[in-house]
Formats: sequence, structure tokens, C-alpha cells
Amino acid sequence: MTDQTCPGHADGGGERQGLPSRPPGTGVGTTRDSPPPGKPRSRKGPSRGRSRVFGRDPEAYHRARLPYPERVYQVLVRRCGLRPGTATFEIGPGTGIATRELLQRGASPLALIEPDRRLVRFLRSTLVRVPTGVSFFPKPFEEVVLPPGSFDLGVAATSFHWLPERGALRKVARALRPGGWWAAWDNFHGDPFRPSPFHDALQPVYRQLHGPGTKRTSRAQAEADRRARLAALRSVGAFHRIAREDIHWSVELPVLRLQALWGSFSDILTLSPGRRRWFLTELGRVVDEQFSGTVRLPMLTTLYTACRR
Repeated sequence: MTDQTCPGHADGGGERQGLPSRPPGTGVGTTRDSPPPGKPRSRKGPSRGRSRVFGRDPEAYHRARLPYPERVYQVLVRRCGLRPGTATFEIGPGTGIATRELLQRGASPLALIEPDRRLVRFLRSTLVRVPTGVSFFPKPFEEVVLPPGSFDLGVAATSFHWLPERGALRKVARALRPGGWWAAWDNFHGDPFRPSPFHDALQPVYRQLHGPGTKRTSRAQAEADRRARLAALRSVGAFHRIAREDIHWSVELPVLRLQALWGSFSDILTLSPGRRRWFLTELGRVVDEQFSGTVRLPMLTTLYTACRR
């Protein structure tokens, strides 16, 4: 789960409070002039502690989050060899958005490494059935013992950014068999390579919330991130056939759906209840007044794949 929205979200998390409707007593054009008091928060990269907010209300998070595009799973099948009997581990499955797709395509045995026990309970209770061969590891990836060279495929769906990247990649490489594949992808809720009038309209609200200097992830920042991710994969020395694919897509979302989605991002979940409610009300006002209640959101899914030497 990474936070990639507008100013640049790709994360996970979800909480029911303030959703799925506007706060009582507010409507189009009626909102506070400024957020309730609170210290403006730096918008640096996500901290590991913030990932704990995602287990507060797993059901709300699961409803709020968007699926990954079909192209991701096509690559896993065609390039990475996902098929029935593929020994797989998944880092940070959360509520199982990608997990269910892996199971449908035959991943087995499947090791699910999720440090939040609340999310593990949700996964166990909501999978239609827990097939033989699915195992749960309710601890951080760094603490899990994976038998060396025992997996054909390792994946991380909007979750790998929570880990120290190069150390985690070395551990991934040790767990994969020669010829096994690693795949990591993220949903960016706002494509930095395409215009997004909604994100531009939301910037004044973010500035009031977080202070000056808040802005969307730029194309240059996205390209720098791409270079850094590819460099990290190369630096491990255990992978070849390293590739990145950008999947550009769009989705139309009504105001309540957008409020639910934005309310599941970690930088919003960690606000005080009053500030979170203010932000989501303002978001709804922007959508209603400037976009007639529905936004076409440009999405970017970045997919990194690499083969174990």
C-alpha cells in the first residue's frame, strides 16, 4: 500500500469516519474557510508508522480502493509465468485486492506477508475460501524467514515503498529460484504525465491543510523516481531482464466515491477527526462546484519486473 494521490499518492488504508457521505450540516458551497487548528504536516515520503492506520477499518478501505488494471495480471502470466502451481509470496497484501487475482490465476502455494493482524483477520474472513497452500505471516517482511530459492514469483502491490528498498530487494532475491520473477506495482491516483484539472483544483485545499509548498508530483519527479527504482534493482546484482511499464488509464468517480478514496490515504487518515472531516468536505465542494459532481481521474500504474539470475 503506497500513497500516490495528488500531491502524489500511492498508498493504502481506510477508515469509515467521515465517509461515505458529507459531514452533517454541510453541503455544496457551505464549508469552513480554513481547517480546524493543527500543525501543518510535512509531505515527505511515507513513514512506516503511518502504515498502521490502514487496519482501523479494513472493510471501508477495501470498498474505497480501486482495482489494478488487467494489464498487470497479463504481464504476470505472460512474462512472469504465473499459472497453476506457481509458488508465490506477496508482500503487504492488505485486504487482498491483488491476492484474489493471484489465486484466480493459480498462485499456489501462496505466502501472504502482512504485518497488521487486523488486515490478516479481514483476509481470512473475506476470501471466498482459503485454499490449501495459502499461509499467513502476520509480521513485517524483514522478520519473516523465507526458505532460500523456494519461490517462483514474488509480488508487492502498492506496498513495497514502506520497506527499505535495497535491503528488501536482496531478501526478495534470496527467496526466488533462479529464473523466478519479482513484480512490484503501484497505483498513482493522478498521472503526473497527463493533465488533471481535478488535482489542480484541489491544490488550494491541500495548501490550507499542509502549509505552503504543497503541489502535485511533477513529471520530473516521477522520472527521477523511475530511475531510482530501476537503479535499486540493478544494484542488487541478482536480477536481469529488468523492466518498467507505465499503464495509463482513467476512471470516472462521483463525489462520494472520491471522498471515500481520498479518505483512505494515509496522510488523510492520520489527521485529527476535525481536520479530516474539513478536508473531505472541501474535496466534495470542489467536485460539486467545479466538476458537476463527477471527476474523470487520470491513473498511472507503474509496474516493475525483474528475473532472478
